[in-house]
Amino acid sequence: MKSKRAYVMIARSAKAEATRERICESVMHLYRERSMSDFTLDDVANRAETTVQTVLRAFKSKDNLVIQALDRFTKQGSPFVVGRPGGFLPTPPGDIAAAVREIVSVYETIGDLAVRHLGDEARNPALKPVLDLGRENHCTWVKRSFAPQLKARTGSARNQLFLSLVVATDLYTWKILRRDQKLTQPATEAVMRGMIVALANTEHVNGSLPLAELVGRRKSTA
Repeated sequence: MKSKRAYVMIARSAKAEATRERICESVMHLYRERSMSDFTLDDVANRAETTVQTVLRAFKSKDNLVIQALDRFTKQGSPFVVGRPGGFLPTPPGDIAAAVREIVSVYETIGDLAVRHLGDEARNPALKPVLDLGRENHCTWVKRSFAPQLKARTGSARNQLFLSLVVATDLYTWKILRRDQKLTQPATEAVMRGMIVALANTEHVNGSLPLAELVGRRKSTA
């Protein structure tokens, strides 16, 4: 049987971990509301119902606290973080309307926070790994969601379409439409769909097709 001392140590460890979790949750709630430079450790401690000394004892500094909080919530799949694993639900490959609906719904939930992350990146380079994960997840989602459209292209034409689709569905594209231009969510989705359809129907960079594709088209329409 475990000794009384062992039980006390386990209880203390569990309490400390619960406090760390509460502090991290407080940071992420504050980060949703304002930039990193606009809240203090006092704000964090008050929201977590603890003291600044406890926060510093657990995380050493504000910068380290924010990075650890982001990392923790990313690994847990939190909706707070754009780079969370499984952040985008799969849609039928090639279904433009479904893909746009999905990514806009994600941006509606975490878009403003993600924009704030990106704004803080230059001031706090330690955010880069988390943000790079978000960028990687977005690229993976584009390749999966628009696989048929990409498969129809080859070489540089495929790469150009891929990059264009990344831009058309990017967080900042959503921000320009929803926040800067003040479009409704349905209107934002309509603009994104229109861009993607136009991109998918563009045959080549200079408006022409490789000879083999032209021959194939002529045979199919003969």
